[in-house]
Amino acid sequence: MEKNFTIISLGEALIKSPLGLSKIQGDNIYNFIPDDERVLNNLSLKGFNKSKEENSDPVCFEKAGPRENLFFEPKNVRAAIVTCGGLCPGINNVIRSIVMALHYFYGVEDIIGIPYGYEGLNPEKERGFIQLTPDKVKDIHEFGGTILGSSRGAQRVEVMVDTLVDNKINILFTIGGDGTLKGTNAIGMEIAKRGLNISVVGIPKTIDNDIDLIDKSFGFETSFDVATPILRDAHNEAMGAYNGIAIVKLMGRDSGFIAASAALSKPVVNFVLVPEMDFNLEGENGLLQLLKKRLDQKHHAVIVVAEGAGQSLIKNQKNIIKDASGNIKHNDIGIFLKDEISKYFKKNNQEVTIKYIDPSYIIRSAAANASDSVFCSRLAYHAVHGAMAGKTRFVVGMVNGKFVYLPIPAVVNNRKKIDLESEFWFAVIQSTGQSYTMK
Repeated sequence: MEKNFTIISLGEALIKSPLGLSKIQGDNIYNFIPDDERVLNNLSLKGFNKSKEENSDPVCFEKAGPRENLFFEPKNVRAAIVTCGGLCPGINNVIRSIVMALHYFYGVEDIIGIPYGYEGLNPEKERGFIQLTPDKVKDIHEFGGTILGSSRGAQRVEVMVDTLVDNKINILFTIGGDGTLKGTNAIGMEIAKRGLNISVVGIPKTIDNDIDLIDKSFGFETSFDVATPILRDAHNEAMGAYNGIAIVKLMGRDSGFIAASAALSKPVVNFVLVPEMDFNLEGENGLLQLLKKRLDQKHHAVIVVAEGAGQSLIKNQKNIIKDASGNIKHNDIGIFLKDEISKYFKKNNQEVTIKYIDPSYIIRSAAANASDSVFCSRLAYHAVHGAMAGKTRFVVGMVNGKFVYLPIPAVVNNRKKIDLESEFWFAVIQSTGQSYTMK
């Protein structure tokens, strides 16, 4: 793993923070966080001993939080917020908390929203800006989606930076996933190339929970929370018919965390299929034979499949199609499984009733649940603290239960995936009763 996780700063922070926090432990007042305070990545004794044996510093990250000194004079700050990519529970919560933190913590009064993703930073699109005030955002956390709108795809970096300069924006908060964060870093690099004092901060948003290094991304918990009653109803559908089969497709392009977590949350699922695992349809350990055994014993079954699972099984994949964000558009594994299962049991003269359910867009547009609401606010607060201190080209995330600042390149190099040898996946296997391999 890359060991240089130093956060870039625009310059020396010389302005006293208005927060009035403490620097003394034990006085029952929260302390300012020193820039040299770090959070360990590997908490195991084995990891500690390895660093000790190698006489090297362990991998660690800068702890997030309010700094004693600021880089930006609050009264001179014009901050902007942009939301990009697909919808995800909690976006409005993050917008609201950024606005509230800037206004009430630091006294920043000029905050604008950039409509419809990075398109809003391209004047040719004529999207305009939205003035954001505490009164305007005070109730938006009650709703899903984003009040700013969103879009996929990049705009010319030079044009976006020109827009920031022309509109005297000196802090930009971007809320988005892998592609958005790469764009944020590119904007930051162009800013550095021009020698400008503009901070760019990423708040990682992906419903799939596939941002590398961090514990979780916001919206993820809500996603499988909303999926859980759907699995309950799918189970009812399956039980309502002799040899009833319910197939539920959940989001998860490259990582199956939603499908696996939902199955654990509602333990009525018999098979969980995720992108991380290879499985066959045919053969003694193939899905179809295992499904037949299940029906012969219990006469109903529930299958949860992540959207990116089993793509190698679908023929005619020569023409790879990508969306505006550069993500490969997968074939519909849910429809494929429904058809293949139907053909298999028809060939075996066995009557089945198959119900196919795809609640993906309902889930991603839901309002954040209580746990995600708390998480969104804390992410936003830490993003604001880092930005006001002049830190740039970083994301805020949680590692080992602690909020940290991470350089953007560190989290976009790889996608986080389920470790099939982890206790988490073992728990899924125990819950469903499915075999370790379906090959």
